[in-house]
Amino acid sequence: MYSLRPGLCFVLVAILFADTKAADPISLSDANPHYFSYQGEPAFLITSGEHYGALLNLDFDFGVYFDELAKHGLNHTRVFSGVYRENAKAFGITDNPLAPSTEGFNCPWARSEIAGGVDGGNKFDLTKFNPAWSKRLKELMAAADQRGIVVELTLFCPLYNDDLWKISPMNAANNVNGIGDFPREEAYALKHPAITDVQVAFTKWVVTELRDFGNLYYEVCNEPYFGGVTMEWQNRIVDTIQATEKGFPKKHLISLNVANGRKKVENPHAGVSIFNFHYCVPPDTVSMNAALNKVIGENETGFRGQADVLYRTEAWDFLLAGGALYNNLDYSFTAKHPSGTLRDYTSPGGGSVELRQQLGILKRFLSSFDFVEMTPNPSWIKKVTPKLTTQALVQHDKAYAVYLHVPLPSKPKDLDALLQEDIKAKVVVELPEGSFRAEWVNTKTGEIDKDERFAHPGGDKTLTSPRFSNDVAVRIVRD
Repeated sequence: MYSLRPGLCFVLVAILFADTKAADPISLSDANPHYFSYQGEPAFLITSGEHYGALLNLDFDFGVYFDELAKHGLNHTRVFSGVYRENAKAFGITDNPLAPSTEGFNCPWARSEIAGGVDGGNKFDLTKFNPAWSKRLKELMAAADQRGIVVELTLFCPLYNDDLWKISPMNAANNVNGIGDFPREEAYALKHPAITDVQVAFTKWVVTELRDFGNLYYEVCNEPYFGGVTMEWQNRIVDTIQATEKGFPKKHLISLNVANGRKKVENPHAGVSIFNFHYCVPPDTVSMNAALNKVIGENETGFRGQADVLYRTEAWDFLLAGGALYNNLDYSFTAKHPSGTLRDYTSPGGGSVELRQQLGILKRFLSSFDFVEMTPNPSWIKKVTPKLTTQALVQHDKAYAVYLHVPLPSKPKDLDALLQEDIKAKVVVELPEGSFRAEWVNTKTGEIDKDERFAHPGGDKTLTSPRFSNDVAVRIVRD
């Protein structure tokens, strides 16, 4: 567990917490609301993060974890609140951070003096909050802030199956309040005022506790398209966040998790600024929802295999399609491996130190542009040979970000048969008259494998890549 000597911990948290009071929360960019503004600069969020248990699992050392993200320049993490927990068998995840031991479960509600919880611990009291949970939350937020990491705090999560409902604090079997004597599909549906009151009270408490942190936004519910979660209930939580913050000097962004894959958002709550999706291959949900003029994110990946190339190409595709948030679900992080060094996991996704290095290269590539002035425009690439998947972000007459990779389906059955070595591509684009520089960036090393300058009379221009394996990027700017 992440810990310091009590006196030193108090001083450090006090200093970091004081710093947060001077910073405005992350917000939408005034120049381009498809992106963020943070600490006075335009921003997008990118990470390869643990399976959401850094707060609720006392055995998880979030300080070591944040150090690993920061080492690669990654600036985001997704954290579940502890209202929801998993068991060790859930979803076949190796050493699942969301499946703490009974003693290691950091729940927002306090345990009572009454024995009999299904997990072997005392039952919970849904009218009393756990001060140790609040303390760890603030320490986590301060530690993330110190390292430039923005936290998505996911408040709720559906109960996917009866085994997960069986261990939930909201189940009547696990609390002393007699609340939760109903099917799991009715936990987030406004059908039972007593549990809704508990959820609203929790939301108010969290929002009040975190009022001064800037490196934060709230996500209402993970995957609310499962388990009976209603939009009316989600809107109730959004209303609660906004009402609680009404008198606060700082207001935090609110996210909805919309769908797996893609969906066009219709008539969204005006208080929502981030629309998150899972498993966005291809990333067409970005263009589908561009008219919202809000951030479109992909905050969970997986179920494609373990190979880094799958999630590297997914990240490049999504962000160059105009997304502003990408979180690879990284199964190399566990409580025993908080620095992300687990190799032999059998979880349904990927993650590795090499992938984190590669996502850092992507972050530096995009940050080298004035990206808030750019728009996705894949059709600007007129032709590419051999056949490759292409993405382009364009600032007309000034700068162009291009990404090419071998075509990959969402769930390849034989990945090795699709991968290609020693590719040399020709790319036809349209450029205005002027002098330009084209830098071909190796997506695995960050090195510039080819650097060329040329004068162009205007019109079509054919660029020839260096030889590469599977994917490559090119930065084209006026020289």
